[in-house]
Amino acid sequence: MNVKEVKELDFEVDVKEKQNALNVTISGEIDAFTAPKLREAFEPYEGKAGLEVLIDLTNVSYMDSTGLGVLVGLFKSLRANGGMLTLTGLSDRLKRLFDITGLSDIMKINTEIEGGV
Repeated sequence: MNVKEVKELDFEVDVKEKQNALNVTISGEIDAFTAPKLREAFEPYEGKAGLEVLIDLTNVSYMDSTGLGVLVGLFKSLRANGGMLTLTGLSDRLKRLFDITGLSDIMKINTEIEGGV
């Protein structure tokens, strides 16, 4: 199992790889400053066939359009390679953001799972 952490001020990404799955926990704010760090955390896995990614957003206090852009890019890349993205732990504020943008209609958002599989 590989573990990768990216820490930047009050922003942290913890990626745990097990076989063909990633459990990702994000903490802090995802904005124009931290979004590149988030994108960087996913780069080693780009193009990997059939990858299943579970992202826990329980500890994300804020996300702007650049954060959404990173998640949309990841979603498209995974889908193109037969993979799947599941988001969990969305606060009411984040859920509303995904609803307003229509992303909750195309992305799998699981309200049942907390803290990964």
